[in-house]
Amino acid sequence: MKIENKILERAKNIRLALFDVDGVLTDGNIHVDANGEEIKTFNTHDGHGIRLLQHYGIQVGIITGRTSKALAHRMRDLDIAHVYQGVIDKHSVYTNLLKELNLSNEQTSFVGDDIVDLQIMSQCGLSIAVANAHYYVKQHSHWQTTAHGGHGAVREVCELLLESQGLLTKALEYNLRKDP
Repeated sequence: MKIENKILERAKNIRLALFDVDGVLTDGNIHVDANGEEIKTFNTHDGHGIRLLQHYGIQVGIITGRTSKALAHRMRDLDIAHVYQGVIDKHSVYTNLLKELNLSNEQTSFVGDDIVDLQIMSQCGLSIAVANAHYYVKQHSHWQTTAHGGHGAVREVCELLLESQGLLTKALEYNLRKDP
């Protein structure tokens, strides 16, 4: 896939990749078992992409409006330190996280799918909408994935970031020796 130079320039500066969950890391469906427990399905390719980002020094974070034990478990598996669940005001969390990590908007990307993500997307250095995002989110993003949320969209973003920083070929040849 050919990526415009202006997108690669934005991606080159990213030190923190932030993601929404439902509709981005998952397909957006919510499955509830007979005991009321929420079940989420995550894509292993996305997980491997996240591990590659971390390996090459790009921090990863999650900001989501919902709270889920399944998400907490998966984020522990992926060693993601910055996980914010049950967030009503995503923008405040975003602002505080940038202060904590001493990063600028330009050093941050955010991947979203719905209008609640637009406040962050309008400020970060690289805003990305998944292929099945709300049309308004797509209109206000810098770039869009070809894959839908939960079906490899996060992996596309990870590879974009690595490519822009001259790390993709090296990353794809690297064996992490740990399941994503």
